[in-house]
Amino acid sequence: MLLILVSMLTLTLSPAQEGNQSKAILDKAYTTFETSKGIHLTFTLSTFDISNTPIDVQTGEGYAKGNKFKLDTETMAIWFDGETQWVLMKEVNEVNISQPTEQEVASINPLALLGIYKEGYTLSPPVTTTINGKRAYRIDMAPTSNRGDFQSVSVTIDPSNHALARIILTGHDGMKTRIDITEYNASRHYTDSHFVFNASAYPGVEIVDLR
Repeated sequence: MLLILVSMLTLTLSPAQEGNQSKAILDKAYTTFETSKGIHLTFTLSTFDISNTPIDVQTGEGYAKGNKFKLDTETMAIWFDGETQWVLMKEVNEVNISQPTEQEVASINPLALLGIYKEGYTLSPPVTTTINGKRAYRIDMAPTSNRGDFQSVSVTIDPSNHALARIILTGHDGMKTRIDITEYNASRHYTDSHFVFNASAYPGVEIVDLR
């Protein structure tokens, strides 16, 4: 009887209620991220062409605190202290320094994507799915205008800890980027210096200031 009641309640949800449900799920995930003193995650970054064929796959680690983050992959490392960004291209030992826009930060940092749902996007009802054998909620977001960097954004949340499990970004050219988060720990503690590039740790690095 309980299962029947739950099913009836789900079926009678209006679109507005479903949208509110999606927002509530994202609000919990965003609050968990925003209040953490340090998040560590491991991820797999896959790029797909317009025929949905994978053309590049990389693994990496991410570190975040508030609006600060550091990403480390096989080919590059990125530091962002909330204002300035350093991108180290490992093969050529070169660092580019810039001051990216919020949209540019969101396209690089998977955790920053948690904040873009608050304005400029329409939320679809949550869809129950399974990732790594665990139940999760997928929420698709469509921009309210064509001026954004993405044609669509899909976010999958693990309800057990309100953590990101997967992100799919679709560009206006049809190219897709999928970020699968394999480990997520929101109990770390990082100092602000963790998110600033330290040139002394990379002897001989060439620095290109693009600010």
